[in-house]
Amino acid sequence: MTALRNDTDRVSLLVMEGDGIGPEICRATLGVLEAVGAAHGIGFDILTEEIGFAALAATGTTFPDRVLEVARTVDGILLGPVSHNEYPPVTEGGKNPSGELRKRLDLFANIRPALSLPGLPPRCGKPLDLVIVRENTEGFYADRTMFAGTGEVMPTPDLAMAFRKVTRQGSLRIARTAFALAAARRSKVTAVHKANVLRISDGLFLDCVREVAAEYPGVAYEEKLIDAMTALLIRDPAVYDVIVTTNMFGDILSDEASELSGSLGLAASLNSGADHAVAQAQHGSAPDIAGKDIANPASLIGSLAMLLKWLGGRRDDSRLVAAGAAIDAGLAKAVAKPEGRTADLGGPLGTRAFAERVAEFAASATI
Repeated sequence: MTALRNDTDRVSLLVMEGDGIGPEICRATLGVLEAVGAAHGIGFDILTEEIGFAALAATGTTFPDRVLEVARTVDGILLGPVSHNEYPPVTEGGKNPSGELRKRLDLFANIRPALSLPGLPPRCGKPLDLVIVRENTEGFYADRTMFAGTGEVMPTPDLAMAFRKVTRQGSLRIARTAFALAAARRSKVTAVHKANVLRISDGLFLDCVREVAAEYPGVAYEEKLIDAMTALLIRDPAVYDVIVTTNMFGDILSDEASELSGSLGLAASLNSGADHAVAQAQHGSAPDIAGKDIANPASLIGSLAMLLKWLGGRRDDSRLVAAGAAIDAGLAKAVAKPEGRTADLGGPLGTRAFAERVAEFAASATI
């Protein structure tokens, strides 16, 4: 672990580079952080910890206990993508760092905006500006539904079963997150569900969302079935503002919305709870392009912007909010013209060059 000097006016961030392209996009993102920190008079203390395959080789586990201990002490976390599908079983040390952080830090809200940018036409032909608010600790995800064991079992060689977890507490708090966000945006919430089939679990979820909706009379509220919603997002995404849903549905819809807005490579994401937040790109670790300086770091850079704005709100620090907004402005300006984009967006720039361009624009942005 490495650390810089700390004092009460500084912001401490834990960086975990992860696997595949994780190290290079984390380093590129930190370059942007350094630029906006200098521009807005913010001091950052950067701590680093190994996770993933590097940690597995060194310690026998992909998520050492000390990483969680450090994560609890810092102001925010920057998490690179991980190759958890390639990890050994949990019994052999193969823990999913992302899932562990979400459970152990109670990061119940996964906030995923989808915003089309000037100069980069949305793939559906219509502009998008919406946010998916995804419940992050329950649902069908087998690694976070049980106190002990997992949410999947195989009673016989020919029978596999998965359990879905939906609680009143989890549903109420994700609904409150969605409505508070909508009240600060365009005042509309869409709850996405499959209660016509999952009558009990999604029925409980909808009961909770409706209860919160009654607390926000100034926010318009509607409900859509998940299968219909996947088509409606393509037909006219502009009519949606904040979409709240359970874990798996939110995971699927947010990838769809991000790709429609321009590219999954631009998709920012924040995992947040009452006391902690983790900035994490929506995409995976892409080991096939690791080390080639061609990965697009925009998703992680945008996630860092979300983290800074979250921290600014918690600390009542307008500098952090402005720094996050400056990164957003720098990203938008960087991709506005083809010559400023990475290869996945049809441009000529590599990872480092793109991040340097964003850092320059962000540092000079007027917010």
